[in-house]
Amino acid sequence: MSDAHQDTADGVNADRIAKAAGDAMWADDRATQGMGMTLVSVTAGRAEITMPVREDMVNGHQICHGGFIFALADSAFAFACNSRNLVTVASGARIDFLRPAKLGDVLTAVSSAVHQGKRTGIYDSVVTNQKGTIIAQFRGNSATIGGALTHIKEEQA
Repeated sequence: MSDAHQDTADGVNADRIAKAAGDAMWADDRATQGMGMTLVSVTAGRAEITMPVREDMVNGHQICHGGFIFALADSAFAFACNSRNLVTVASGARIDFLRPAKLGDVLTAVSSAVHQGKRTGIYDSVVTNQKGTIIAQFRGNSATIGGALTHIKEEQA
């Protein structure tokens, strides 16, 4: 997304649009908030979210259940692919677990656009722990289904 940080045709900055779209999504995202995630940032084609590994997230092997790691990566993907302020959903995703996450770890998922077409996109999310160790790599496919997440006013832009 080489033009991600440039102004759009109507003069509104793409990163400001992304922040407003992220704020609108966050306000209604009970799943992401319920897992204790924190939205760190949303810019054009990119999002960063953190999540502490709690006791109720640890499986019988005393490591973080993969579903929670997937949910973190998927949430970052969702915020990144909706950063154009167009309602966009996942059409598919896969994850590779590289290392275990443990109770007390603070995980960070950063998702970035690999390709964003008019209606479909590909995004990669990398999940790391507080030491910077890569825990998982995720690839998501998106489908834009239409409509705006929020109405951007000149004051917001």
